[in-house]
Amino acid sequence: MTLRIAPSILSADFGRLAEDVARVEQGGADLIHVDVMDGRFVPNITIGVPVARALHRVATVPLDIHLMIVEPERHIEAFADAGAAMLSVHVEISPHLHRTLEAIKALGVQAGAVLNPSTPATVVAPVARLVDFVLVMSVNPGFSGQTYIPESARKVRVVRTILDEVHNDAPVEIDGGIQPGNAGDVVAAGAEILVAGSAIYGADDPAEATQALRQAALAGAPMGLRESR
Repeated sequence: MTLRIAPSILSADFGRLAEDVARVEQGGADLIHVDVMDGRFVPNITIGVPVARALHRVATVPLDIHLMIVEPERHIEAFADAGAAMLSVHVEISPHLHRTLEAIKALGVQAGAVLNPSTPATVVAPVARLVDFVLVMSVNPGFSGQTYIPESARKVRVVRTILDEVHNDAPVEIDGGIQPGNAGDVVAAGAEILVAGSAIYGADDPAEATQALRQAALAGAPMGLRESR
């Protein structure tokens, strides 16, 4: 296992994105998590391809782009061209999930399946051999600053078991309400990529907050977990 911290720009200052990205990179961020929302699949509207492309120009770590949009298959090529290293789509909105994941991989981008809190972990079983990662939402998607759903750690554990059963060492990612108080628990359950927005960008010093989240996660980590750096 390799622990990675992915600050979410959903909680950043959109007028100073380049600076806010640089601050978390100084704190050791491994990825920059980009939430793309269309106001249809989720209530909120955030950013699109031009901002993703601009982020790619300034970021020194990979972009982890989470598509919370209807018909994501229509937009994956554009986000890949914009610089996505990872692209994830929701199982709830992707009726041809195998095809969409294969299309993402064909673009040379890591393909992930996302599960909403009410979606059973077992839904990923049919694509368990195909995914490069699975993202477990630990809040209902759409807005930053929500409270972590405690049952999410158990869901991470089930997803990890499903992947292990098909000998896929793809990481489990978790997003929503992640902060130092629960980071150790989710890592102990099998999460390797921790997305955090308000816990990092809501702090006085996002670089220090990034470091603090990593240390809290490592404190609850199982034997054999490696730091990414």
